[in-house]
Amino acid sequence: MPQPSKRVTGITVEGKDGWEVHFAAMQRKLAGEDILMLSIGDHDFDTPEGTVEAAVDAVRAGHHHYIQLPGLPRLRSALAGLSSESTGVETVEQEIIVTQGGQGALFAACQATLDAGDHAIIISPYYATYPGTIRSAGASFTEIAAEAERDFEPDPEKIAAAIRPETRMILLNSPNNPTGAVYSRPTLEAIARLCIEHDLWLVSDEVYWTINTPGSHFSPRSLPGMKERTLVINSLSKSHGMTGWRVGWLCGPSEMIRLLISLNLVSSYGLADFVSRAAAIAVEERHGIDEIAERYAKRRRIFLDEIAGLNGIVQRGVDGGMYVMLDISAVEPDCEAFAWDLLNSEKVAIMPGTSFGASAEGHVRISMCQEDDVLREAARRLRRFILQRSTDTVAAE
Repeated sequence: MPQPSKRVTGITVEGKDGWEVHFAAMQRKLAGEDILMLSIGDHDFDTPEGTVEAAVDAVRAGHHHYIQLPGLPRLRSALAGLSSESTGVETVEQEIIVTQGGQGALFAACQATLDAGDHAIIISPYYATYPGTIRSAGASFTEIAAEAERDFEPDPEKIAAAIRPETRMILLNSPNNPTGAVYSRPTLEAIARLCIEHDLWLVSDEVYWTINTPGSHFSPRSLPGMKERTLVINSLSKSHGMTGWRVGWLCGPSEMIRLLISLNLVSSYGLADFVSRAAAIAVEERHGIDEIAERYAKRRRIFLDEIAGLNGIVQRGVDGGMYVMLDISAVEPDCEAFAWDLLNSEKVAIMPGTSFGASAEGHVRISMCQEDDVLREAARRLRRFILQRSTDTVAAE
């Protein structure tokens, strides 16, 4: 066949990324093994019934047709209200474009801010698709490590040192996936000053804004001079229990949003009508939002209580998100080997930290997307695994 484009072949790079553990665990579970799946961030519960019924009603009412490219006006208006709440900045419909999930918003933000040959800065640990999405725009990036000793909060001085003449954008994620770290206001203020000084875009991924320690989330969009240079990625997947519905949005300056309508024209051509109507009702009536946040806060407490006092294990930066990040380097420096051994010996699937960037070496990410009893059992298996490993190490010495 003719050669494919460099744009497509360059999205992913050669080499292992740690996701092999998850895929192997999933295959084994489907084959009938008793695998506890704590590797993926997909809710173990269904979308709230009110949202489902709204979709069924919309389908039966004949809402099966094309809708406006930037999104159904009722949904855009509802998401503008939600953005006002989440970012602390009054937001209007013209500052919202609806996308195919949060990933669609990330893709739009990268296409909007980066040209071929441009440079971006991302913070590690990061959501797994960040590098590939930046490459899809033909740009390069520098990965700045948010160190575990700082509870995975980035150092603005390191970001400043990475800025080049061709830098156009900084990409942040707080509350963070995978670590759960919530960046402090002083850190975000320092990064905002860099964006203003160097005339950069700030892309702020705030998908987990509802799932955090109450009052800890702060959006850099609300800082002086940042509304006009910040694009906020958001989604109903986590906050409203709608992962498979693929409803996300990008919030930004109205002129940028107007330009991005053309991107929707040549990519998604908009969302499904009935899904959009159900999503609008979910936002307007706040289906699931408080219950889901409370559920994950409870699950984090249950899991961390179960592993409290476990020798050699340190919990890092867990203030938000649906995960727990553990430093297991004192037990096994190779986090991928640790994840494989845990899967094989105790049938618990978790993610090696290096799946999310080099700065998470020596760590593992554990998803809280399981019922309380499953989390307790997984914690017991983890405790048994680590104690056995420590016993074997002492015996070998």
